[in-house]
Amino acid sequence: MVLLHVLFEHAAGYALFAVKEVEEIGMLLPQVEASVLSLGKFNSMVSLAAFFPFKSAQAALENMNAISEGVVHADLKLFLETNLPQSGKKKSVLGVSDGKIGAALQEELSSSIQTGGVVAEITRGLRLHFHSLVKGLTALAASKAQLGLGHSYSRAKVKFNVNRVDNMIIQSIALLDQLDKDINTFSMRVREWYGYHFPELIKIVSDNSMYCRLAQLIGNRKELSEENLESLEEVVMDSAKAQAILDASRSSMGMDISPIDLINIERFSSRVVSLAAYRLELQEYLRSKMSQVAPNLAALIGEVVGARLISHAGSLTNLAKYPASTVQILGAEKALFRALKTRGNTPKYGLIFHSTFIGRAAAKNKGRISRYLANKCTIASRIDCFSELPTSVFGDKLREQVEERLSFYETGDVPRKNVDVMKEALKEATDVAAEIKRKLEKKEKKRKKREKKLQELGENGDANGDAEVENGEEDNTLKKKKKKKQAAEEMEAQAEEAPSGENGEETSAKKKKKRKAESEEAPDAEDGAEETETPAKKKKRKTDAMDTQPEETPETPVTEKKKKKKKKDAAE
Repeated sequence: MVLLHVLFEHAAGYALFAVKEVEEIGMLLPQVEASVLSLGKFNSMVSLAAFFPFKSAQAALENMNAISEGVVHADLKLFLETNLPQSGKKKSVLGVSDGKIGAALQEELSSSIQTGGVVAEITRGLRLHFHSLVKGLTALAASKAQLGLGHSYSRAKVKFNVNRVDNMIIQSIALLDQLDKDINTFSMRVREWYGYHFPELIKIVSDNSMYCRLAQLIGNRKELSEENLESLEEVVMDSAKAQAILDASRSSMGMDISPIDLINIERFSSRVVSLAAYRLELQEYLRSKMSQVAPNLAALIGEVVGARLISHAGSLTNLAKYPASTVQILGAEKALFRALKTRGNTPKYGLIFHSTFIGRAAAKNKGRISRYLANKCTIASRIDCFSELPTSVFGDKLREQVEERLSFYETGDVPRKNVDVMKEALKEATDVAAEIKRKLEKKEKKRKKREKKLQELGENGDANGDAEVENGEEDNTLKKKKKKKQAAEEMEAQAEEAPSGENGEETSAKKKKKRKAESEEAPDAEDGAEETETPAKKKKRKTDAMDTQPEETPETPVTEKKKKKKKKDAAE
């Protein structure tokens, strides 16, 4: 009797189900398929043996990543070792839905593994009725767990996708090819359209983008004169051609064109010129991307051909996995299968034909150099794919090897051995890698220093701001006290001046003298306070002093006369 247990992986956790009457189920497969849909019949066939819920969403994601890669996680191994019966009269068989994880479990555990057949039908039923078979788990909770795990799994796959940079290269090379086709088509349209008015220009200028720029510049050929010769030379970059265009415009056999047609031709030609300019920018972007992603492949075979190889393979990783024989005919699949079908000669090269090496080789050596070049391209792509720091040292050395092989085919000069070249490349690569690391460390140190300075400046700025606020408050309080003192002194002076008579006048003169003395002593006593005073206040003080002086001058003779009278009275 066989005891079958089925492992079911859910977003909530691992579950182990015991299946009853395995022989009968195996014999009656169509009935099993029908009974899976009803929960009552399915519950009579399957019972929950054990359930291991995941502790957190992170643990669930880790287990899911392990299962998708065909690796047995520690949690799964512990769960099966604890709950799966190892010995007994009945032979224990573990049913797993995925063959990849089944093979990994068979290596880890001693029990036999079964996939497909009855297990697939049981798994289908478990997927449908899982929330009903596990106590405490509702359909809503199960769907939420599945949704959350699905989002985190997809996010992790996108985040750690090794092909994510390759996608930019694939899209840009596809756009570059499309732009080439479109610019060519549009340029032919401009040639046909403007050719009705100025047919001689087609023979003089062969370049498409230059023709469009000239059509935009010339416009009506009848208005072209000696004044436009300089601008024509700027576009054509040849004085003889510019003069030929000017002469042809004078004796052209083209038809006259209306202004509205001319405006439309100029607009269309300006669009074609802008597309050509954008194509150059895109090519520069592709060059920079290739130098970051696959510098060795770009150095060996060129940016455009390297990008086409990556695009055709699907990613840099796929290209690195290909053997050299596949890389050699990559892009010539139709010719290969046609040759196999008709039993003809198979193609010698595919996309790598666009490199300069095959064009430079003689006809008899084209196949040999393409095979050698494909070998070097495979090495370069593998170095680019699996190296940590991207450098173009190996690409340059591999290019030198291909050059040496070409000269060997032509002149017979024996090239260097691959071992010696790779030793040199390794030495240079380590030096370059050390230099790159040193630069990165320097940048990191500078960034940290800058951050520290900014933090210190921020802290100092807050402290200075608080100190300034306190100083400002102190200055305001001092000014207020001064104003209060001055107001009180003025009030006293007015009160003393009010009573008439000699005694009053004498006392007022004394008071004024005292006030003058206090005002002279005040700067010595309050140095810090007076420093803050503005020149406007000093001017005010001077004016007050000037006002007080004329008041004092007339009083002095009166007081002297009174003193003389007093002396006379005393003598009498």
